[in-house]
Amino acid sequence: MTQHSAQPFEKVNRSAFRNKHLIGIEDLSADEINIILDLADYYADRLDEREFKPNILKNQIVLTLFFEDSTRTRTSFEMAAKRLGADVINMDVRTSSINKGESLLDTIQTLNSMLRPDAVVVRHSEYGAPKFVSSVVDCPVINAGDSWHEHPTQALLDALTIRRRLGSIKDKTIAICGDIAHSRVASSNMILLKKLGANIHIVAPPALMPEKFPTPDIQKFDSMKDGLKGCDVVMMLRNQKERMQAGLIASEEEFFKQYGLTKEKLSYANKGALVMHPGPMNRGVEIADDVADDKDHSLILEQVRNGVPTRMAVMDILMKDRS
Repeated sequence: MTQHSAQPFEKVNRSAFRNKHLIGIEDLSADEINIILDLADYYADRLDEREFKPNILKNQIVLTLFFEDSTRTRTSFEMAAKRLGADVINMDVRTSSINKGESLLDTIQTLNSMLRPDAVVVRHSEYGAPKFVSSVVDCPVINAGDSWHEHPTQALLDALTIRRRLGSIKDKTIAICGDIAHSRVASSNMILLKKLGANIHIVAPPALMPEKFPTPDIQKFDSMKDGLKGCDVVMMLRNQKERMQAGLIASEEEFFKQYGLTKEKLSYANKGALVMHPGPMNRGVEIADDVADDKDHSLILEQVRNGVPTRMAVMDILMKDRS
């Protein structure tokens, strides 16, 4: 097993990171992606040290605005902020004035004036909502997922997970499989992995294959046998039923038969190929139990774990100079 060696904390070149916000991977250069991953590596190595609390964001406020439910992403951001010493305010949008007819603009302006946050984390069902928020507030905005556009911190933690296990992403062949058409995770991962030199295979049934991809030189397949050939990593995706039109898949049983990841289908990939899933998983639909729980191949729990250090790195880079 290859392990990536983290750079010393003081050698991470934060000053070369030019973006004020993290709206999408499409806005980042390969160098900026690696700055985040290098710092996330440092934090990941110290995640189990309970006494490791650098407090570099002491007295700063992180506001989380989740207009869609996501317990794991929200909790990960909260843990990351608190490990860095920040105060966290979780806004429950379901009980906010936006449900009484207040516009998103008025809600954001009110919260910005009331709280004076040092960073805002936004998840929203509307494409481009985090970018809109960044035009209203006077602090960094972090996109925690918008529509099927992007989910940049998920792609960053996925890249960190691959890099820590394989040592490098360059020249690796990675398959992303399942509901590509409705997945912001797939979009961000395609962009990021291509920027870091990976070869990307997209595997999906025709009804869940997008008409175009967010980055060039993507190979597409409609069968797992063809798509997994030569792959070092197989990343499965959840079927986004809340965004699908009815009838796009015949049944979950039929989907699993053709596209669910089983031991047999995993054998089409390279020997020792690694398995990923951003979660939450639908077992028996996208992935079989014995594949998801395989300690030799599955990186799924490592992905969950790497969410905190990755989001610590993002907040560190965007917020540190504001303290």
